[in-house]
Amino acid sequence: MRLLIVSHTEHFRQGDRFVGWGPTIREIDHLATLFDSVVHIAPVYLREAPESSLPYRASNITVCPVTPAGGSSFQQKLGILRAYPSYFSVIRQEMAQADVAHIRCPANISMLALLALSARRAPKLRWVKYAGNWQPEGREAWSYRFQRWWLRHNLHRGVVTINGVWAGQPPHVHSFVNPCLSEEELQEGRRLAENKVMERPLRLLFVGNLSTAKGVHHALKALRLALDRGAHALMEFIGDGPERPAFEQMAHDLNLCDSAKFHGWVPRSELSAYYGRAHLLLLPSRTEGWPKVLSEAMAFGVVPLASAVGSIPQYLSEAQTGRAIPAEAVERYADAVLEYASRPEMWKREAQNGLTAAERFSYRNYLEAVRALLELGPAPTAVSNV
Repeated sequence: MRLLIVSHTEHFRQGDRFVGWGPTIREIDHLATLFDSVVHIAPVYLREAPESSLPYRASNITVCPVTPAGGSSFQQKLGILRAYPSYFSVIRQEMAQADVAHIRCPANISMLALLALSARRAPKLRWVKYAGNWQPEGREAWSYRFQRWWLRHNLHRGVVTINGVWAGQPPHVHSFVNPCLSEEELQEGRRLAENKVMERPLRLLFVGNLSTAKGVHHALKALRLALDRGAHALMEFIGDGPERPAFEQMAHDLNLCDSAKFHGWVPRSELSAYYGRAHLLLLPSRTEGWPKVLSEAMAFGVVPLASAVGSIPQYLSEAQTGRAIPAEAVERYADAVLEYASRPEMWKREAQNGLTAAERFSYRNYLEAVRALLELGPAPTAVSNV
């Protein structure tokens, strides 16, 4: 079977190969084991690839590059309109050869793919992954609202997978997990978590894009408050982004030079060491569906303190671990840090709960769920190096 993927995942050329955002590339590598061939329509940028990029390992994946378009300025938004005809032509051409269409939303190119599906009979198997917040609060881009409306009304005539369980969820919209863990990583996480104890300094961790949207400034303020209230803590920041110099200056201004360490992006193989020694993960994001870093952290016995958006409150409540706290409630993050520091038995119990819950987010469980969702037959053999 031939799978077509349409997404906005940024790709880059490295010699004779394509690389892209690591977590998505890993997910698609595993997904490719269910199909004979995979074609991924995605924007390819000419600039140097960021350190977070990974190459595909599966041998049956072909990238179909399109010119990037979009941005925040008026001219950049006009660029989307200019790119639409070429996008639409490529999408229609590839859909004609596909057995399964997999659209990853929300994104401008994905909206075009939804429109294309509504006007076609083939392929019959249609799966849309909506990775954002299915029931957001507050203002949001009109394109996100439009895509959710389109998907709720099943105008693409297929199935939709989302994070969390929501009131009024239509029958064709399925709650699905966001996978990120191999069996080897789960085993390594259990091994590193086995003998982990609450000790001084309390080790806090942030993993992700260093941006205001991800709440790095909130995490720094929470760290400062926790230290002022007597905590002996060290926080490590894994990630990068254009705002990193501003956050490093903020850490200096808050007198956190000895307590906040910025490491930049680190390879996935080295990230385990940071998870392995951390006690708490802070992620006060503005908006999320279900971020993969929370699953990764739980797999290593790290208790999450994350924003109360998307499906985060649901999953943390089900797992009986961590806290879901509004992103801007800096004092509540500091309070949670101090509470766990003063109650090591509570932290250990919730860390163990997280270990158990993390198995839900394995690639093995994900592939079984995809097979059931699409009613696929036996997987092809010897098509992947994953």
